[in-house]
Amino acid sequence: MAPPSPTDDQHVSDGTVDFGYERVKAEEKAARVAEVFRSVAPRYDLMNDLMSLGTHRLMKRLTVTLAGVRPGHRVLDLAGGTGDVAALLAERVGPTGQVILADINEAMLIVGRDRMIDRGHLNIHPALADGEALPFGDDSFDAATIAFGLRNVTRKDQALRELHRVLKPGAPLLVLEFSKPRGALLEKAYDAFSSLWPTVGGALAGDREAYRYLNESIRMHPPQEALAEMMREAGFGAVRFHNLIGGIAAIHQGRKQ
Repeated sequence: MAPPSPTDDQHVSDGTVDFGYERVKAEEKAARVAEVFRSVAPRYDLMNDLMSLGTHRLMKRLTVTLAGVRPGHRVLDLAGGTGDVAALLAERVGPTGQVILADINEAMLIVGRDRMIDRGHLNIHPALADGEALPFGDDSFDAATIAFGLRNVTRKDQALRELHRVLKPGAPLLVLEFSKPRGALLEKAYDAFSSLWPTVGGALAGDREAYRYLNESIRMHPPQEALAEMMREAGFGAVRFHNLIGGIAAIHQGRKQ
């Protein structure tokens, strides 16, 4: 099935948003996404390794490097899930700093919390939080990251505005997300490879439909230039992006003005 054309702002006049290739009522998407991540949480990292051939770990390290956080910083990792990025940030901010590992999905957050405790990361604090209504004060963070999570948010534009609100003036936002491959041959090869994800997800994680959604959600995510413009509209300046693996993924960065 060919994907419909993605929209930069998910909302349309009939009040529906995309859930993969489906259109659903805006209020339904959060619940359906939550169910997807409750299902995949136990095998989430294994599937990430398989789907990205391990490259997601390198992408996350590069994202943290670009964030430029320093000892003593307070950093927000939104949609932090199982804690991969939070752990890297925690090493950078040190014992005098703090990383807030925030996620709207309790199952994912529990996995991340337990993992961080097991690894001895005492400067990581989990927070059950909705990215569209963050429970933090204005100008609270020295940096913020969101890795492979923005495409699952119902109102991406609202989440970007909230991230802008809670950052200190001049603080950076780093968005790591799947994006649009550059070049027809790479796009076809990637489509063929990613079409296998639901089958593998069904075999290893026991939920083919969850990985069908995750695959489709990538296709519906705004391409590089559109996401950069959304960040500017949310108030970020110095916005730019770095294509990874020929645009299969991209890191967007901007600063609160």
